[in-house]
Amino acid sequence: MTRPKLYEVLRKKVPIHKISMGKKVLRIREHGGRVTAYCSDNTEYECNILVGADGAYSAVRQSMYKQLEGDGNLPLGDNDASSVCYTTLVGVCSPPNPELYPQLNENICADFRLVIGDNNDSCYLVTAPNNQISWGLQVQLPGNEARDQQFRSSEWGSESVDTMLNQFQGFPCAFGGTMKDIFDATPKDLISNVFLEEKVYQTWYHGRSALIGDGAVTAMKDAVVLANCIYNMSDISNKSIETAFASYYRQRYAEAQTRLKSSTIYSNIMYGH
Repeated sequence: MTRPKLYEVLRKKVPIHKISMGKKVLRIREHGGRVTAYCSDNTEYECNILVGADGAYSAVRQSMYKQLEGDGNLPLGDNDASSVCYTTLVGVCSPPNPELYPQLNENICADFRLVIGDNNDSCYLVTAPNNQISWGLQVQLPGNEARDQQFRSSEWGSESVDTMLNQFQGFPCAFGGTMKDIFDATPKDLISNVFLEEKVYQTWYHGRSALIGDGAVTAMKDAVVLANCIYNMSDISNKSIETAFASYYRQRYAEAQTRLKSSTIYSNIMYGH
């Protein structure tokens, strides 16, 4: 199932009045047994539990870590920058001429192809149902450049997307033609720019706030486990919330570490580091 289809399924399960679009959290604050998220459009949202699911460098995580650091309770490793970071652009296209891509007609679940270019830049393609092709571009960011990009990732817009597309448009497409053909067949709203790093943070919760999303598919498992832990709470006291968050952490942290090791092995095989 492609990501847009998954979004469609999930949105059908949530009443439309419970979804707010275009919100950017600036900071969070706990007070009187509640937690409030303050947004860039001057709106505020007060709740019993806040879950930050918007990436490693989200304002929710930054606010949480800032408070912990001020209290002297933030593990030193959670402030360390990762040594290997990547900028990744992903999208889903529907070629207007699927007959040019025989891979779409092959009787297999998915045809995966990877092309590695200069400086270990790479692009991959995966066939998907309904004559669709999922694709991704990846550029490794060394040292200082990676650290500069970390806190800019949430600000990426169409300009950075276009820059990366232009960089890869001449790449040979593993299914035939060039990557420009794939980009031209991809709606702009189906292209996402993300910042990846190989690191597992030790701190996943504090007070009435928790973080989910340790990478790719495992983030969905995080959401399911956390939802079950919250569902089993007997009340909304601080003690019950801390118990639920601690259970969530125990169930998920070990797998996150395992996934990190797998990712590191993959990077060593594909890129030599």
